[in-house]
Amino acid sequence: MLHQPVSTNKTTGSRQAGTVKDLVCFSHLRWNFVYQRPQHLLGRATKQYRVWFIEEPIWGGELRMTSCQQADGLTVLVPHLPHGTSPEDAVALQRQLVDEFMQHERITDFVAWYYTPMALLFSDHLTPRLTVYDCMDELSAFWGAPKQLLDQEKALMQRADLVFTGGYSLFEAKQNRHPHVFAFPSSIDFAHFSAARSPQPDPSDQRGIASPRIGFSGVIDERFDYELLGEVAKRRPEWQFVMIGPVVKIDPALLPHSENVHYVGMKAYKDLPAYFSNWNVAILPFALNDSTKYISPTKTPEYLAAGLPVVSTPIRDVARTYGSEDYVQIAGTADEFEAAIDKALKGNHPTNWPAIDAFLTENSWNHTWNEMNRLMVAQMSLAIEQ
Repeated sequence: MLHQPVSTNKTTGSRQAGTVKDLVCFSHLRWNFVYQRPQHLLGRATKQYRVWFIEEPIWGGELRMTSCQQADGLTVLVPHLPHGTSPEDAVALQRQLVDEFMQHERITDFVAWYYTPMALLFSDHLTPRLTVYDCMDELSAFWGAPKQLLDQEKALMQRADLVFTGGYSLFEAKQNRHPHVFAFPSSIDFAHFSAARSPQPDPSDQRGIASPRIGFSGVIDERFDYELLGEVAKRRPEWQFVMIGPVVKIDPALLPHSENVHYVGMKAYKDLPAYFSNWNVAILPFALNDSTKYISPTKTPEYLAAGLPVVSTPIRDVARTYGSEDYVQIAGTADEFEAAIDKALKGNHPTNWPAIDAFLTENSWNHTWNEMNRLMVAQMSLAIEQ
């Protein structure tokens, strides 16, 4: 395993962890958008820390920081900046709002957790006990990425005490840039998604769709291979393709709109098992481009936990983790994708569900967070001893 243990005295580590009660996260993602890695990890972090999740600003209205406590105890903070604020003033105002929040909540000893290096522009003056960079994507490869992102990531890597990566490819890309880089690929809430293996009521907006159903769940953006989906849907009009998720950063007109492709929009995390339970096959039709070079899709283990056969394009982390064990079929062309779906629909793949379930059970989000926190406690204890 790539996240190797860090030796520490357990008693000392626990005592020191108790003195750090706050975790302040800086994120480029909205908490109430798609439920993914930050929600899985930081929702669990609330058992050890008061977690504050600072989002990117909303433009409009008066200068203020709004807060909203979530059901799990985590608090979401949103900076509001006036329209017309210059980039330089935006940095200064976010710095002001963060300082006011920290002072109001009397946060002085804390963990700083970064999902976006850009947040360092307004937080580099803070003095956390520990700085963590949870690198879940190669953000510089995404459409619309800020030009200074790479410089900011370099600065964050120099400042961070620990770097976690969302997959093995990202680990390989970052491992020589920092002495403490650990790979924590997408994990699984098995209990949540395995409910789909038992019959679930078909959601109303899916009930009228015929079978067989081939489904996708996730953000539909520049990573999505809409040409592949369109070609396979055209070849097999009797197959129904159900697409769950928001369409962002791409023109919806580019997507296939044949009668057998159904866009049902974004769904709540709690409702996904009901949709999955009424599918026959799940797909990961990702394009092979710069934005997908390092991804480790969270949906791969979720589909499998739901008992669904999975077909994916040759995304590196999916191919090496799931394809090499024959848990997931890897298909690089429309011909291969069509044949793989057909094989899955006939019940000929996968064949070793006991091995799949054993793998999923060993790779839970609970285990991932516990390992991350153990490394954090060890690093903080080590710093004090030195």
